[in-house]
Amino acid sequence: MNKLLYRTAGLTALIFTGCSSLHQNSIQLASDAAGVTNVKSIEFSGTGRWYQFGQAPNPDLPWPPFAVKSYTADINYETASARVQISRLQEIEPGRNRPQPTEQKVDQFISGAYAWNVAPAAAGAANATPSITTQPAAIEERAAEIWASPQGFLRAAQSHQARVEDKGDNSEVTFTLDGKYRYVGTLNGKHQLTNVKTWIDNPVLGDTLVETQYSEYKAFDGGLFPSHIVRLIGGYPVLDLNVTTVTANPILNIPVHAEATKKPNIIVAANKLADGVYYLTGGTHHSVAIEQLNHIVLVEAPQNEERSLALIEKLKETIPNKPIKYVINTHAHFDHSGGLRTFVDAGATIVTHQPNQAYYEKIWSAPHSLNPDNLERSKKTASFISFDGKQVISDGKRNIEIHALAGNSHNDAFVAVYLPKEKILIEADAYTPQASNAPAPTSVNPYSLNLYENIQRLKLDVGQIAALHGPRVVTLGDLRNVIGITKASR
Repeated sequence: MNKLLYRTAGLTALIFTGCSSLHQNSIQLASDAAGVTNVKSIEFSGTGRWYQFGQAPNPDLPWPPFAVKSYTADINYETASARVQISRLQEIEPGRNRPQPTEQKVDQFISGAYAWNVAPAAAGAANATPSITTQPAAIEERAAEIWASPQGFLRAAQSHQARVEDKGDNSEVTFTLDGKYRYVGTLNGKHQLTNVKTWIDNPVLGDTLVETQYSEYKAFDGGLFPSHIVRLIGGYPVLDLNVTTVTANPILNIPVHAEATKKPNIIVAANKLADGVYYLTGGTHHSVAIEQLNHIVLVEAPQNEERSLALIEKLKETIPNKPIKYVINTHAHFDHSGGLRTFVDAGATIVTHQPNQAYYEKIWSAPHSLNPDNLERSKKTASFISFDGKQVISDGKRNIEIHALAGNSHNDAFVAVYLPKEKILIEADAYTPQASNAPAPTSVNPYSLNLYENIQRLKLDVGQIAALHGPRVVTLGDLRNVIGITKASR
């Protein structure tokens, strides 16, 4: 039998055993069992699995798994702040060919209305200062992790006029935070919190269920805490943690970092690649605008509505007096599809690989009441062109070819865009160029090798590659170099 190690904190646990009848005092009984009155902060650690939300290679599959070598969460309930540190390594699912995994170390923070990440300085960098990145899109999820934790939920239930309803042998506890975030928890007959549901906003899924399941409670000197935690978002697990240590009342001081208070500046820069072809950069995710006779074709609407609105404004300036008629979507990963809804509202037709249309129609029908976007307000119906294999958008003068990337393990409905006249290939995630002075990779990325194989299979004459990530436009020679194909082997 595995023995759970708990550090002491000089507190006394109140442990209830057996199944007693539940009544309206169930929140108080559960709070006593969890030591809520005395537990002002908590730290828990463990190992297990973490899953990358929004990055499923197929809409019918769960989020991709990572093995968690270490996971430590520190929560200060009195300041509504937390820090989560994770060391993880991606697992390769059967039948998929993924890049050689490397250990990822994550350091995430929230304090009140601000969220940020801290990354250590790159090895050998002249400036050893850690990198601070504000994370406004993560505030809701990280706040939910605080108030869905057992002690957090019970504290909030006590102070927010929670409603209690008997559900057979269990009690259902419901309350609302900040006037809009609804929490629903289940207490079992042992006065243990076994399940918490709440909803946060997501640009793709809308009002998104976050469900946390607790089991195998054990005593520590502050009260009771689960030794197994499973968290799901959008119906699939994002965390499966076996808790090994718990500490009550660690000293936690998590001040808001100055960088976290800065509002992100959304920049769109238009870089001309050819007549009527513009590389739209300025952030982590790029797009490409292609002018045709009477309209604009946009390749990719990434991230969220804010980015899409900025793209629309930039295109009014760059290619004036022409509507955006088509938006080509490379794949359904959330960072590459989060801005599509904005263009549906603006009247554009979404061009995507065939399996994605039914998925988008399904998820876009969900409510976006927590953070209503333009499409939520207009209720417009999406227009699609979906295809299998190849699609051409032509105005009689300029052809835009869209090709499926066959056999790429990154995504099962994955496309690249090719302009035959200009010899420009536009792609996302298959090949991300590094800075020109970056060291060469130590292993071949199978996504990039697959991209090259598809270029050869399709007989595309590629002069430039406009990758939708990365610092620069590159050539086919750069792709050959990074996958180790020499002139002699072409």
